[in-house]
Amino acid sequence: MSPLRSILLVGEGNFSFSASVSQSHSETETSITATCLQRQEEALRHEGAASNIQIIKDSGGTVLFEVDCRKLGECASLQDRVFDRVVFNFPHCGRKSGVKKNRELLKNFFLSCVQVLAEDGEVHVSLCNGQGGTPADNPKREWHNSWQVAAMAAEAHLILTDVRPFESDKYQSYKCTGYRSQDKGFHVEKALLHVFTRSLPYTSAQTLKVEEAVEGQKVKYNIPAELSDYIFRGFLCSGSVHPVCLVQDFLLQGLAEKWSVSMATETVPLLLTAKQLQACCHEVDSTRCYWIHLLQTDLNFDTHTSTDEAKDPLLDVRDVPSATCVITSDKADRVRSKGAESLRSACSLDVDPEGESQLYVLRPSLIPQMGELLSKKEELINDAGSHEENEGNNKSVEGHESEEPCGASNGVSSLLFGMSGIVFRNVSVNLWALPSFHELLLRGVFPSKCKPVKLLGQKLETLLAPYGVSLVTEQGGLRLLAQPMGSVGRVFAGNASDHISVTVSLNLDLLAVLLFSLPDWRLLWSRDPHFLKQFALRPSPGKPFRPFSLFPEHISFDISFWTGPTWEERKFHAVVREASHGTVEQVKLIDTFSHPDLSQTSYCYRLTYHSNTHALSHTQALKFHQNLESLLSSRLQVTIR
Repeated sequence: MSPLRSILLVGEGNFSFSASVSQSHSETETSITATCLQRQEEALRHEGAASNIQIIKDSGGTVLFEVDCRKLGECASLQDRVFDRVVFNFPHCGRKSGVKKNRELLKNFFLSCVQVLAEDGEVHVSLCNGQGGTPADNPKREWHNSWQVAAMAAEAHLILTDVRPFESDKYQSYKCTGYRSQDKGFHVEKALLHVFTRSLPYTSAQTLKVEEAVEGQKVKYNIPAELSDYIFRGFLCSGSVHPVCLVQDFLLQGLAEKWSVSMATETVPLLLTAKQLQACCHEVDSTRCYWIHLLQTDLNFDTHTSTDEAKDPLLDVRDVPSATCVITSDKADRVRSKGAESLRSACSLDVDPEGESQLYVLRPSLIPQMGELLSKKEELINDAGSHEENEGNNKSVEGHESEEPCGASNGVSSLLFGMSGIVFRNVSVNLWALPSFHELLLRGVFPSKCKPVKLLGQKLETLLAPYGVSLVTEQGGLRLLAQPMGSVGRVFAGNASDHISVTVSLNLDLLAVLLFSLPDWRLLWSRDPHFLKQFALRPSPGKPFRPFSLFPEHISFDISFWTGPTWEERKFHAVVREASHGTVEQVKLIDTFSHPDLSQTSYCYRLTYHSNTHALSHTQALKFHQNLESLLSSRLQVTIR
């Protein structure tokens, strides 16, 4: 933090470190408060203590005795004070105390110091090499034989944000003391300074009510609780520096080198009807959708819009370098009209299943809505063509028939229509299974002989190969793959004739993880300001993200229960997400047993709790797990074993 305002040092011995800090900040407005556990007469027995205390006081600092670092909130001299930094150098319970006692000391210190820590304050804890139990220690001790400093801090909702060498040379007058409660020094070579900051608190899932127009009807419905944090986040809004938006801009700029890209700006509903879902015919399993029960339907809803509202947003070309829309001739208009008709037919099915007309689903893809927007596009193109003919602007194209098959100089039609937005998949809890992500959908119509699937695939490969994305040929198109997450997108074609409709579907969230080296896709949804701060200057893809929570612990709990004959595992995973506040990253089925006489089955699952966004202590994870047991009993009527 800069500039520093106040520093509290606890657990001092001979006060040499506090004296050195006081001298280094003597010409600033920083106030120093140095404390020790001992009584004054005991503290003065340390060699050099008296002179160090005088240096602190002469520099404007304060010295307090008999201050227990485990009970800072109870110290009368610290009442109503907060500090920008709390420092505890080389904590130790004294004498030959074991790791368990020192862990307990750390935990109680952290719980105490947050009572006097400013909201944006830091806690500095210096430990000898190996004590902390983090990968920064070299050599690293076994976890059970370390002080587990990050885990102890998590008990006080603190996250480890930095680990760096303890620079003893920086403090010229510092002389370590207190080895085994004696006036002896100890080794500080390779010692490490651990920096902690406050974690954002966990917020409970909320029931969000949404009202929107779907297929000419105004509907109201509730968003599933486990999805409440994914709604209305605005990652793709104009001016956003969110990595999902940065990746989209990167892709569109790259594609604009060969094709003009016209991005839709119209807001489309989160909800689809069952009939609309039929149009989503590429890899969308209806059993992995979020089916929604409506709260209210208004059949008299007026869907007519004004002239201004009806303007087609697809006509607004996205402002990216080299993106120009220059198709103006009468011949080109006929090609575009034909293309829009092909696109519309490729993404709609004339099916109205009996009994499904009143079923609704959270959109698992943007493909159906792309089709509807392109239908409007076709109408506007036709209207524009008629208007130009009336004005006598139609020109002879007999001498240019040979250019029709390939259009632009790069060998394909130069225009891609696009839209992006959030989509939802009802998937099991897994490390790379995203219940919600941002899809970038692009579609164009090209002459068949130009092999547009291959050309688009090659361009995407050029853009994404440096980040580990490879292309694999599959029936109907190409698959974009990356490790360890698997599929990150597809390029596929519609029914071929003289013109072919080609669609590109990309998972922007997984691509953001790849392009910015994020350790976890859940970071994309973090509300911690430390996250977006790293993207404020709009870094180019390839600049690795620096985690703001280092070395978070993995915590595992097992859960076993009896179920009845109507058990649905997907509902179990939904409750896991809600109860754990999204901190469960893996659910593994360990064992099953079906009772020979009763219509009951016992399931045993192992849940792994892990968070790169919040402090997650063993205590907090256990609370989440107990909450899960309660919700399973009340909602799914299972019997916890």
